[in-house]
Amino acid sequence: MAKCGALPIPDCASLIRATTADGANPAFRHNSQGGMTTRDWCALLVARSDWSLLRLLTVGLIVAMSVAGAVAAVMLWPQAQAQAQAQAPKQQPAPKQPAAPKQQQPQPQAPTPAQIDRNGVLILIRSTLLALDQANKTGNYTVLRDLGSPDFQVNSAAQLAEIFAQERRDNIDLSGVAVIDPQLTLLPQIEANGMMHMAGFFPSVPTQVNFEMAFAPVGGRWRLFALSVSFGQAAPTAPQLPPPASPQAAAPAAPKANPPAAPKQ
Repeated sequence: MAKCGALPIPDCASLIRATTADGANPAFRHNSQGGMTTRDWCALLVARSDWSLLRLLTVGLIVAMSVAGAVAAVMLWPQAQAQAQAQAPKQQPAPKQPAAPKQQQPQPQAPTPAQIDRNGVLILIRSTLLALDQANKTGNYTVLRDLGSPDFQVNSAAQLAEIFAQERRDNIDLSGVAVIDPQLTLLPQIEANGMMHMAGFFPSVPTQVNFEMAFAPVGGRWRLFALSVSFGQAAPTAPQLPPPASPQAAAPAAPKANPPAAPKQ
């Protein structure tokens, strides 16, 4: 290796001879004609080497500066973020809104008196009990079912026969309700669900008929919704007398005293 300037480079003459050994290199031919000498070739190679080294140094410097900037940015980012948070105005918490008052549950609507006259009440009570009386006597509850509201008709005739089986076995005659006026213990009133509710009894002899009924408005008419019937004694019963007291034993009679004897003369 020969030194050309300050950098180690290959022997310029050898390099020229190696590349132009066949005499086909125009540069060599130019050399041989008195153009560029070996020294010129060496100076050209040194200049190219210096330029390549300068480029490498420049690229290395740029890379080093980029890495240093990235490291500095990474190290300074937490501090910058903390300063930004400190300088940002603190948001005050929103004022708490007063809690909405609890909604009170609506109170159940109180029953109201039904707008119906006495004759209308009598017709509803008597027609219902007479239909039940005929059903109990015949065992056919179809008519009673057909007189009811759609909710009452959910029960089949067979189910109604099972419901009123005990009244049918008691063989109680209800035909007296046609001529006896009932006594109401609950005047007709409209419940919250729109039903008309009433209760009372027939003080018939010898059996009292207790009833409770509810009617639903269907097509502008009151139709049977629910029915309950029970029986009880109507005639007042006499209070039981206390058992007779046992006779007391008679006191023994006192002995009769003999009169004193008269003195002898």
